[in-house]
Amino acid sequence: MRDDVSARARAIRPFVVMDVVARAKELEAAGHDVVRMDVGDPDFATPDVITRAAEAAMEAGDTGYTQSLGLPDLRDAVAARFRTKYGVTVDSGDIVVSQGTSPAMLLLFGSLLDPGDEVIMADPCYPAYPNYVNFLGGVPVRVPARARNGFAMCPDEIRAAVTPRTRCIMLNSPGNPTGAVLPREHLAEVAAIAEERGLWIASDEIYHGLSYGDPDHSILEFTDRAFVLNGFSKLFAMTGWRLGYLVAPREFVRPAEVIQQNFFLCANHFVQVAGVVALTQADADVERMRVLYDERRRFLVPALRSLGLRVEVEPSGAFYVFADARCWGEDSLALSRRLLEEAFVASAPGIDFGPGGEGFLRFSYATSIERLREGVERLGTWAAAR
Repeated sequence: MRDDVSARARAIRPFVVMDVVARAKELEAAGHDVVRMDVGDPDFATPDVITRAAEAAMEAGDTGYTQSLGLPDLRDAVAARFRTKYGVTVDSGDIVVSQGTSPAMLLLFGSLLDPGDEVIMADPCYPAYPNYVNFLGGVPVRVPARARNGFAMCPDEIRAAVTPRTRCIMLNSPGNPTGAVLPREHLAEVAAIAEERGLWIASDEIYHGLSYGDPDHSILEFTDRAFVLNGFSKLFAMTGWRLGYLVAPREFVRPAEVIQQNFFLCANHFVQVAGVVALTQADADVERMRVLYDERRRFLVPALRSLGLRVEVEPSGAFYVFADARCWGEDSLALSRRLLEEAFVASAPGIDFGPGGEGFLRFSYATSIERLREGVERLGTWAAAR
């Protein structure tokens, strides 16, 4: 007799860091003090100007459905952001607002892929990428993103991975789990590969605005053969609000809209109203948070190195340090569990992000510098006693 659970569901790998989160919460409920360096959930409160806008919208009765594409005011604000930040003209009619970037990923791949179509992506990468592609019948094709190359896929290896079934190249900059920012020259070269081979690019730009060196560059600066994923969770400390968007080539907008109509209807009305305010009135709050993230980054990188962990590539974006922890153990999942149970420090195992992440741990600095200091002290004590 067949397993009653669908093969599709059984094929999805767990998002291991969420299992770490669950166990950390169990330990906290049992009275343990856990230093949370596991998940990318900003510790800052959502800026007041955004919260007040949502409250006013609810009081005004903005609690019903909106258009499935999203409020015109929000799509106009996103388009304006592309003009001012990147010098790129995006038509508001090419923007689909979603309940976070995760649903936007489903809209993207659901409108782009047929069964057997291949998507080239970095190894390591955000775990949802291969899971979405697999879930929709596509085939993830992993290309190594090595520390010695700044965690960027080698263009020659991208070209070598292209087959007649290749449909898309997936990019993420600033990157999760690495914190690496892809230089404009790399983005331009990948865009050229897509143009040469008739491929599409899917660019996850959710960490844009959280960079600590050169300015961010959108893939749309280099090619029109691209989709952009972005949202409000990271930059505006709005993870629980669930608001994101997809910028899509015109021929994919209606298919994405139809998927949205059937699966999600629309993003919450009052949250979309707050999103307009985030894009137009919260820049000072964002800069304040970015500066504090940078202070944490500049503390945590040398602190981890002092413990014997290798940080070959200093992160220049997002809020993660991807550290080679093989001096403590080759099995990153087992090591992450030990650190949680024995040192009460929560981290993300590198294997969660693909085979290329094995032996690494991802430490999030989306928490206060005081807690980071405590976490580093506990790690040092644990390492000395093991």
